[in-house]
Amino acid sequence: MKKYDVIVVGSGSGMLIVDEATDRGLKVALVDKGPFGGTCLNTGCIPSKMLIYPADRIVEIQEAKKLGIEAQTRGIDFSFIMQRMRNSIQESQSQMRRALSQAENLDFYEGEGHFVGEYTIEVNGDKIKGENIVLASGSRPFIPPIKGLDSVDYLTNETLLQLEELPDSLIIIGGGYIGVEFGHFFAATGTKVTILEMMDSLVPVEEPEIYDLLKEQLRRRMDVYTNAQAEEVNDEGGMVKVAVRDRNTSEKREFTAQRILVAVGRRSNADLLKVENTGVEIDGRGFIRVNEYLETSKKNIFAIGDANGQQMFTHVANREALVVVQNMFYSADLKMDYNAIPHAVYSHPQIASVGLTEAQARKEYDMSVGRVRYFDVAKGEAMMEEEGFAKAIVEKASGRILGFHIIGPYAPVLIQEVVNAMTSGGQIDEINEGIHIHPALSELIQTTVNSLEAS
Repeated sequence: MKKYDVIVVGSGSGMLIVDEATDRGLKVALVDKGPFGGTCLNTGCIPSKMLIYPADRIVEIQEAKKLGIEAQTRGIDFSFIMQRMRNSIQESQSQMRRALSQAENLDFYEGEGHFVGEYTIEVNGDKIKGENIVLASGSRPFIPPIKGLDSVDYLTNETLLQLEELPDSLIIIGGGYIGVEFGHFFAATGTKVTILEMMDSLVPVEEPEIYDLLKEQLRRRMDVYTNAQAEEVNDEGGMVKVAVRDRNTSEKREFTAQRILVAVGRRSNADLLKVENTGVEIDGRGFIRVNEYLETSKKNIFAIGDANGQQMFTHVANREALVVVQNMFYSADLKMDYNAIPHAVYSHPQIASVGLTEAQARKEYDMSVGRVRYFDVAKGEAMMEEEGFAKAIVEKASGRILGFHIIGPYAPVLIQEVVNAMTSGGQIDEINEGIHIHPALSELIQTTVNSLEAS
């Protein structure tokens, strides 16, 4: 049995720890079942955004009429868009493998590993033991127990990346961020899209006025049904039929499309690792339990990223990896802080949020709320952006920003100023001290924090 100073399971954010450990001259093992490079590179953030960016351009052309521009899309090369995305993934994988082959003190075990004992993993018949172990094993699509689903050729956010032909019609089961992002892409490229969401709103973690506006705008380009519980799926002459029950009225309906996409969430890969064999605990959802230092219930075994399910975003996993580096190699006792973690939804319109929602803040704070439309600042008026808005939630006594939420163009870029302010103290004065270019969309942030009303 080979013994290592550090074993890392997962080649996504786990590579940050591999790099640090090898740089320190430690003996390191990397275990990965593939695809090499992790979820973000292969089936998540990067490929999805390479598809969504062309979709954004298409919709901008469609909406140009409001600016007095008569324009149309003469053609959409679906095969080119898909192949460009796949080529990018392959090139990135190749670069990572070349770097891996040149690393010293590193053994790569390419295969699905699982624990067989204390600090011991078996992969491809080999048993290896680590003094320190980091579980960056990621997640996979959650497949709900819908009757008949296993009898049809359904898509997930992973398998749809291999599509060669654009489907004429698509039913998406799930209205979370994956569902609405791919709904935007396929609707823009010409597919008739139907989204079925069992909850009473799309992207339900967002502010109510944000998910209401998202639903309203998406319905201009696709069919959207909430409170829609998918109960049965059948193959009907090469088409897929989904039987749905309205959770409010119990009314039953049927929807038919050429293809079906299942996008109802993610599940941890902890079960594949059999972490219980090394004494690592999981929670009721199947994610690995960690403390504020990202250590599991087993000393010197850490879990980061989707494996622990804290906040399932790549930027969070990368920060968690840096925290583990400090705690593992520098004995820093550094806690992971989730208070100013931003996230974005690349639908159309785009969404970005950080911190508490109004409902969450109301439970603990005496607060004020500010809300400003894009159209209320000069650049937003120039863009004729009449529906998008930003919302600030601020503690009255201190002026500390508790939460900030945006729906509209460039929301993921605009939110960063707020994130920086919240990270360095969080008072609205920090926003006002900076001079904002006029006219620019960044004025939306300053205007919003200065529009506070008692709440």
